[in-house]
Amino acid sequence: MLDPKQLRNNPDAVKKALKDRNADASLVDKFLAADERWRKATFEVDELKNRRNEITDKIAQMKKKKEDTSAIIAEMKKAADRIKELDEIRRVEEEQAKKVLLEFPNLPHVSVPPGMDARDNIEVRKWGEAKKAKVKPHYEIGKELGILDFESAAKIAGSRFCTLKGLGAQLERALINFMLDLHSEEHGYTEVFPPILVNADSMQGTGQLPKFEEDLFKCRDDEFYLVPTAEVSVTNIHKNEILSLDQLPIKYCAFSPCFRREAGSYGKDVRGLIRQHQFNKVELVKFVDPQKSYEELESLTKNAEEVLRRLGLPYRVVELCGGDLGFAAAKTFDLEVWFPSEGKYREISSCSNFETFQARRTNIKFRKDPKAKPEFVHTLNGSGLAVGRTMAAILENFQKDDGSVEVPEALHQYLEVPILKIGK
Repeated sequence: MLDPKQLRNNPDAVKKALKDRNADASLVDKFLAADERWRKATFEVDELKNRRNEITDKIAQMKKKKEDTSAIIAEMKKAADRIKELDEIRRVEEEQAKKVLLEFPNLPHVSVPPGMDARDNIEVRKWGEAKKAKVKPHYEIGKELGILDFESAAKIAGSRFCTLKGLGAQLERALINFMLDLHSEEHGYTEVFPPILVNADSMQGTGQLPKFEEDLFKCRDDEFYLVPTAEVSVTNIHKNEILSLDQLPIKYCAFSPCFRREAGSYGKDVRGLIRQHQFNKVELVKFVDPQKSYEELESLTKNAEEVLRRLGLPYRVVELCGGDLGFAAAKTFDLEVWFPSEGKYREISSCSNFETFQARRTNIKFRKDPKAKPEFVHTLNGSGLAVGRTMAAILENFQKDDGSVEVPEALHQYLEVPILKIGK
């Protein structure tokens, strides 16, 4: 959520920032119109209440003098009726202003490169050798190895699901444990396992609601949503709290199943593990001092990169342009892993700084010292990593000529089988 003061004091600057990220700049005028109606009604209410207090005092004086108070009492009743009417106007306009505020995306940081879409993103760095050898797509080699079963999943649930079998299920579990151990033991994150059913307020807090409701799975009889990412649950751990500066940064890592409708993506990535309705992910979330948040973003990005390096998977880091930023992000670095069957890099993690955007929606603040006025923290998050896409990248990048797949050495302590073979 944006700061209303920023909209009132610098509307033109906000409009430009929205245009820079291909967002609807007319939201500014919609907010200001509702806000002005609320401010006008509030001013009138304050004046009427002052007048009502004056009348109350005057009535008391007139009664002492045994003067007729009927006219002035009628005036006070008229003022009270108008106050009641104006209070309803204020409630409606305040609600409307808040509703419009929730539609605003975050504003891009000044360092975000200009651009309209993904074609304008900037490659920051690469790591590893992107092999050009012809290999089978992960969904083909996975089926031949007997570890990916899309047919049974289709019978159980439908399209965009997969049943992992045997070494496939073990490899998934190995990847989850490897990622959690790396982040908690070496990168200093506290592991948490939060609820995967959350309320609407939590979804609104991180920016999924109201904008992305069509992409969420909602329980029919209860006001619960299945999380699209553990970011939702973890960020809301400190909702409505005031932290102290010496607590920051707070760093959490969390594994969770994730659930997405993938609305609007039909026809894209219909085969394989890339775009599933249900998938596993390890998430990194930080609550940080605003003065250090961009240092923390670089650190978080490198933490996610380290997973790919330890696994030996070629990747690149891409800085998103304004037009490709996610709704809540002020700045984002995408990690893209190499898929040799397609001859291109594909996203496996987005590492973002949301600045105060989520903290305003969730009311998470901190004090620089015990007597200081509370300020909003900056929140950050990134995938560390998407587990299914990591498995898919392993199946493609470590294929051997005989149809087997070599397991990265970093996983050997979690999965004792060093090579996945057909029929094994």
